[in-house]
Amino acid sequence: MRIRSITLYHLELPFAQAFSHSVKHRTVSETLIARVESNQGVVGFGEGAPRPYVTGETLDGAMTSIASEIWPTLRTITFPALRTTTDLGLISRLIPTPAPQDRVRWHAYRCAVELALLDCLLREAGIGLAELLPARRQRIRYSGVVGTVSVEEARRLGRQMKRAGLSAIKVKVGSGDDVARLKAVREVCGPEMSLRVDANGAWNVEEAASMLAQFEPYRIDAIEEPIVCRDPGALRSLKQRTAIPIVVDESLATVEDALALVEAGACDIFNIRVSKCGGLVPSLDIAEVAHTHGVQVQVGAHVGETAVLSAAGRHLAAAIPRVRFVEGSFGTHLLTEDVSEEDIRFGYGGEAQVLTGPGYGITVQERILAKYATRVVQLAE
Repeated sequence: MRIRSITLYHLELPFAQAFSHSVKHRTVSETLIARVESNQGVVGFGEGAPRPYVTGETLDGAMTSIASEIWPTLRTITFPALRTTTDLGLISRLIPTPAPQDRVRWHAYRCAVELALLDCLLREAGIGLAELLPARRQRIRYSGVVGTVSVEEARRLGRQMKRAGLSAIKVKVGSGDDVARLKAVREVCGPEMSLRVDANGAWNVEEAASMLAQFEPYRIDAIEEPIVCRDPGALRSLKQRTAIPIVVDESLATVEDALALVEAGACDIFNIRVSKCGGLVPSLDIAEVAHTHGVQVQVGAHVGETAVLSAAGRHLAAAIPRVRFVEGSFGTHLLTEDVSEEDIRFGYGGEAQVLTGPGYGITVQERILAKYATRVVQLAE
């Protein structure tokens, strides 16, 4: 198979309600959708979520880089048929990945192209990803999330999530009224709810240690990305001062990051997000490091991602051995409109089934892409 064209869509999808954490406030989700078409007319879709505070990428920069760094190579490749699990890695590694420049890691744009290419090849073979990446579990249980909202809004959301049968909630912290927000969620959700917190790198080591001591009465199952510097040694120092398990997110984007964190004894849980980590295959590679070294995994999600990334994340969560928490698949719980014909939202109790069918098991509606695209770039032979 050869690629005839790539079409890139810069989407701005409105949120049903604004979402905030310590480094960002959003009313729309900005995301990148890649549409790959083969010389046989088969189409596949991928998504990347460039976030400057995560990998340094911007959406416009990602679109420009695909045109200049990836398309000139991909247009010359004849891709083999996709038949086995091993082929996923072989094909993914044909996609060029430029070295980081000025602290920018080109992961989101690589992810968009990788997912679109694999989707196209799966559909050309008439198979679904679940056939090549066998599920270890048939049902996935997702977490809820409470942003840096007011204490009363946190209380309302906590009640809502408890009524929805969720068993785990992540509370965003780092905004000044963290203890009161956390206390409110614990009060309305009761002692059986699993609560964890995410600081998005809001503190230094001393501040983090102080805040975690204040959180201890509320039975916190994990603290995600507590400190501002991406330094395994500093994380190890904090880990020695708290019994609360540490999740790394922004500090973890590559296999090399994963190995450095393991060597330093800096964390307990990896947060693997498909876009942040450069695609499905790099995410599987990081999960293998976790499995080898006894580190647990949280399959994470970017706020406002569409059904494309949600589907990829669900396949990842179903396939890897050690999964502690799973995030994502909010769909129109969060967005006013999603891009797939299928409803990929989790249901009562946060549960959702493994996706089956061609490709990732979803059907992208191109009319939705056209409706919300603020920029479209066409790359063709």
